[in-house]
Amino acid sequence: MPSGQYDFVVVANRLPVDRVGTAEDGSPQYETSPGGLVTALAPVMTAHRGAWVGWPGAPGEAGEPFDSEGMHLVPVELSHEDVEDYYEGMSNGTLWPLFHDVIVAPEYHRSWWDAYERVNQRFADAAAAQAAQGATVWVQDYQLLLVPARLRALRPDLKIGFFNHIPFPGYEIFSQLPWRSQVVEGVLGADLVGFQRRGDAANFLRACRRLGDASTKGGTISVAGGRTVRAGAFPISIDSRGFEELASAPEVMARAEQIRKELGDPDTVLLGVDRLDYTKGIRHRLTCFSELLADGRLGTESAVLVQVASPSRERVRAYSDLRDEVELTVGRINGDHGTVGFQPVHYLHQSFPREEMAALYLAADVMLVTALRDGMNLVAKEYVAARHDSDGVLVLSEFAGAADELTQAVLINPHDIAGTKAAVLRAVQMPRDERRRRMRALRRRVVEHDVERWAAGFLDALAGHADQPDAG
Repeated sequence: MPSGQYDFVVVANRLPVDRVGTAEDGSPQYETSPGGLVTALAPVMTAHRGAWVGWPGAPGEAGEPFDSEGMHLVPVELSHEDVEDYYEGMSNGTLWPLFHDVIVAPEYHRSWWDAYERVNQRFADAAAAQAAQGATVWVQDYQLLLVPARLRALRPDLKIGFFNHIPFPGYEIFSQLPWRSQVVEGVLGADLVGFQRRGDAANFLRACRRLGDASTKGGTISVAGGRTVRAGAFPISIDSRGFEELASAPEVMARAEQIRKELGDPDTVLLGVDRLDYTKGIRHRLTCFSELLADGRLGTESAVLVQVASPSRERVRAYSDLRDEVELTVGRINGDHGTVGFQPVHYLHQSFPREEMAALYLAADVMLVTALRDGMNLVAKEYVAARHDSDGVLVLSEFAGAADELTQAVLINPHDIAGTKAAVLRAVQMPRDERRRRMRALRRRVVEHDVERWAAGFLDALAGHADQPDAG
């Protein structure tokens, strides 16, 4: 297959922009899209002036490649059927719940798998066309598990990395997947496979031993044909300094003060920021807060919970059901504990710009991250980066990858409602000296281990310039 001109290519389900309309001349119009992956990779792409292959976010004709903010963007077309079967179906109806420990039961449909294979091949073809001879190609996440092997079949000259942003389940769960062997073979097309946690890498290595024609030693996998693949943990991070600078802007700090006034100047502001997803533990968080109010352990009108729940996959039944349940629960809490002019839960089912999020982080005394299972959770790191005042308390689920690094947070098991209530009270009542000591330690970790260090560590390992990755 002929080679392209880019020495560095990222392949992800989404482009770092969303198509939002059509200009008068018929050309598509785009705006920067939200999301942890975009936040993490945009600075890396700009530095490398690479090509990014991905879906622009709307079904139908994708349009021609174009340049944006130092990146060459290559849209991949998805039809309405592709979106329904590959994205909403196989990716988010099968793989997402399976990889998140079956919090919601996965569905298995052969038509979804057929679409997943078809679309993964389309992404591999597009990446192969952009990559120069001997280029580095970095494939991202669970929507594209088959791309590494298909890309290698097209372009064996390439150096291929794959990073899985979500958890990789234990074998007993993963083995339920009817296409388990094909998935392992697809990922093993990469030279280096990265995960958020050591446990995820260990789960993948076990799957390789059980399902593939492969043997493992440490984090090295020997596959057919004499090729070796390495697997290990590379915990992702954020643009820490950039987020700190944003939160330090006078207008953002003024907005934080205004938010507290708009909330009625309560003694304590608790904050949750999530996609509206069943993995995030939003229901558990609301139950905890409701019981603390009912017990009288948090005073009515002295504590407020702000819950930002950005819209997510609303055409998938499990997500629409979750939204209904969350909104009913919020209404019940406010009905039981609210007064004229005061409501204890402020529920915001919308997305906000980064400036508003930074102000919310500064306004919050306690950040609640109650994920039931999460690859990393960048919100926890954003909260820490925003707290340039070295104040605030992070309550963090041990089932989020961030818990491996942010050990000075108040760690919880969100399934243990009584334990979570005790942890929230501890956070609310924590002395100022302890808050500052913990936050300074958290900030050192987040600032030192930022997105640039994550990307450099993975790419150095892919190039063979770094030590063996940590495989658990």
